[in-house]
Amino acid sequence: MFPRQEGERDHDADYARMNGFTIWLTGLPASGKSTLALLLKFRLETDFSRRVELLEGGQIRRDLSRRLGFSRKDREEHASRIAYLANLLSRNGVVCIVSSISPFRSSRETAREIIGRNRFVEVYVKAALTTCEGRDPKRLYAMAHTGEISDMTGVQQAYEEPRCPDITIDTESSKPGECVDSLIKFLERMKLVSREVKGEEDII
Repeated sequence: MFPRQEGERDHDADYARMNGFTIWLTGLPASGKSTLALLLKFRLETDFSRRVELLEGGQIRRDLSRRLGFSRKDREEHASRIAYLANLLSRNGVVCIVSSISPFRSSRETAREIIGRNRFVEVYVKAALTTCEGRDPKRLYAMAHTGEISDMTGVQQAYEEPRCPDITIDTESSKPGECVDSLIKFLERMKLVSREVKGEEDII
């Protein structure tokens, strides 16, 4: 679980409904991050009436990190840029969902520091490399194995699994909807989100 001091999350339902935070989905390419991010965004908007923004690593790279490559230094800089954007959003009451491979533990720890430990949830989207290679919707693994692309996470570059993620979601053993249910329950348990309870006047 993420570091916290005693009493830090003893917020009431109103506080949970108005404060922003960042959910950082990390995992191998094709582990299921994008699918979970889209489903989670929909659930938070419809079930909790939250303002939600999705920051997808590939899109941010095309828009803000076009000059960055895939060396460790460039990947860490890319993750820092995402974290900066996520911090701007979450400190202004937005729930920010980040979907990014972010393969290095140091990058994810830096992101936690930038955003704030109280507003950062690291989600390890777990799937075996062989499973991800079998999915391969963009044929990235196939191209990496034939040498068409280099610096592919999981093939030419290692992915550093989180040692102590706030929550691990195994996309091999659970369906996408079940995975999102687990995430929602976790967020509710940590009092980061709360369903609005209707008063008697709302029911009449």
